[in-house]
Amino acid sequence: MDTIRVLEADDWELLRDLRLRALADAPEAYCSTVERELAFTESDWRQRSGGLSVVAFAGGEPAAIGGGFSSTPGWMQVVGMWTAPEHRGRGLATAVLGELVHHARTQGQRVTLDVVEGNTAAESTYTHFGFVPTGESEPLREGSDLLVWRYVLPAG
Repeated sequence: MDTIRVLEADDWELLRDLRLRALADAPEAYCSTVERELAFTESDWRQRSGGLSVVAFAGGEPAAIGGGFSSTPGWMQVVGMWTAPEHRGRGLATAVLGELVHHARTQGQRVTLDVVEGNTAAESTYTHFGFVPTGESEPLREGSDLLVWRYVLPAG
């Protein structure tokens, strides 16, 4: 049975392990790099896991992750979405996203996220969920030729 859990600060090792797997699996999808985050200390990871991070478990093993933070007043930015390759296509990303959106709405926040250009699987997941592209884009990270496109979930 699949379960969803919001991480706490003591879950920092789980967050670290999943985040490093995600960065290694899809380095072109994130604003950070595995090299940068390998240098993080336990304190760094504890601080990150104390934010809003959601993990989906499949068969008792962590299989998908996503996070959210307040980017501007009234808005939550969804970040770091990833599903382990062996668990893709099972709806786990949608379940994680659902938990993040639920949290945002209970806080009275609207929800936004960025999608790396050409990531059609992510685009499909997000548009199926109800997100719509805004037409805004920016570079993935300094020195990258890739763009991220902004999506927003309509209110209501």
